[in-house]
Order: sequence, then C-alpha cells, then structure tokens
Amino acid sequence: MSIFNGINTSGSALTAQRLRMDTISSNIANAETTRATINENGEFEPYRRKTVNFQQAEQPFWGHLRRARTGNQSVGSGVKVTGITEDREPFTMVYNPNHPDAGEDGYVQMPNVDPLQEMVDLMSATRSYEANITSINATTGMLMKALEIGR
Repeated sequence: MSIFNGINTSGSALTAQRLRMDTISSNIANAETTRATINENGEFEPYRRKTVNFQQAEQPFWGHLRRARTGNQSVGSGVKVTGITEDREPFTMVYNPNHPDAGEDGYVQMPNVDPLQEMVDLMSATRSYEANITSINATTGMLMKALEIGR
C-alpha cells in the first residue's frame, strides 16, 4: 500500500465530481432550449437532461494479487466515470401558442430539465468535491507531520 493511495483516490473523485458539476451546469444552461438536436425524422428535438455515471475504478491484476496475499480487503482504488447518459423522461408540454416551435394545438415541447433538481444535484456534487479536498488536505497534513518526526 502506497502512502499516496488516499490522495489518488480523492483525486479521482475530484475529477469525477468536476465532470458532474460541468454536466449539471450544462443542463441548467439548456433548460429552455427547444432546438438542441435533430431526430431521425429531420425534426428539431428539445435538449435532453444528461447525467454522469460513476463506477469504482478497477485495480490492475497485481493489485488484486497483493490484496489476496495480504488479506487486506479495505484498500479502495478510486472512482471513474463510465459515461454520460441522456435522461429518457418525456419532454414537458407547455402551452405557448406564440412560441415559434409551438404545434398546431399551441403546445411546445420543453426540455426534461427540472432546475430545482439540478440545483440540488449541484449542491450534492459541490459538497462531495469539498469533502474530497478536505480529505486530501488531511492526508497531506499527516504526511508532513510524519516527515517532521525525523527532525
């Protein structure tokens, strides 16, 4: 086990949470975008909410061998982003007959982005980011104190 495992694990989480915050801010910025993509029929489609998927980072084979040999099952390997997926929830229908994208019935398909839910997700990602920074600071503080022991 390396003395930098804690820093590496928190560093991977920082990278993942930063991507999550970027995706959430993109969702908020496009909450009113009615012409984001063109579907297979050649028609414009509203913006679809995007979410980030996380997974435990895989250890190399030698890491699994070392854990099996020492019996230590508590070593983490960090987190990685497995992909960004689009939310398949239906679009919100809003009555606005003056909108350029309104149908014959006066309804407009709006993105499936809920700004309140996005703000809650953003607060959660920010808190996770801050917790990992605190973890890195605590680890570096312990390492510095360990170096001072030799003086």
